[in-house]
Amino acid sequence: MVIAGGVVLLLLVFGPIAYVKWAMARHGDDRPDLPGTGGELARHLLDEAGLQHVAVEPTDQGDHYDPAALAVRLAPEHHDGRSVTAVAVAAHEVAHAVQHRDGARLFHLRLALARIVSPLRIVAVALMTVLPLLGAVAGAGHLVLPSMLLALAVFVLSVGLQLVTLPLEFDASFARALPALRAGGYLAERDLSATQRVLRAAAMTYVAGTFLSLLQLARVIR
Repeated sequence: MVIAGGVVLLLLVFGPIAYVKWAMARHGDDRPDLPGTGGELARHLLDEAGLQHVAVEPTDQGDHYDPAALAVRLAPEHHDGRSVTAVAVAAHEVAHAVQHRDGARLFHLRLALARIVSPLRIVAVALMTVLPLLGAVAGAGHLVLPSMLLALAVFVLSVGLQLVTLPLEFDASFARALPALRAGGYLAERDLSATQRVLRAAAMTYVAGTFLSLLQLARVIR
């Protein structure tokens, strides 16, 4: 039972990662017949959405939309590439900019949680590591429980952040990016199933993170 449980946990965490890599690679071949690169499509979709002020930039930090800098950032192979993967990823990231424009509640909730969780996560790790030891050495054992409860609260917020992110990702892929690609005729009908796989992979990037956060939370509670 223990081994089977461990296998299931590994599949839950690493299965989505493997699927994402497989889907992106499978549909990442160069397609000269496509009308433009991922970066060019992102620029076009942003202009169509009235977001001329949002930049499109290459990055080595992974595909993402930066709401602070107002920039859609794409990995070089997606920014300069002409493939189904490049087009789908570009449309997905533009969809996040549109969520921002539309004032989507979950988008702004995620933004607020991220601003809180990122610095507090560092504090939580320090509290869990340092305070119990100092409390034991200094005879201040009463500090241990409050520090652990504070750390636990931070991990709960981290899980909440991941759970808010998931519906945002699927909304970006299937409620916004896919309809935009279909309506604009940017891909042939034969490419739509491949596009759906890539968009599903783009959304599932955070599935593994959610399971990992839940495992970390369970570890803290234990």
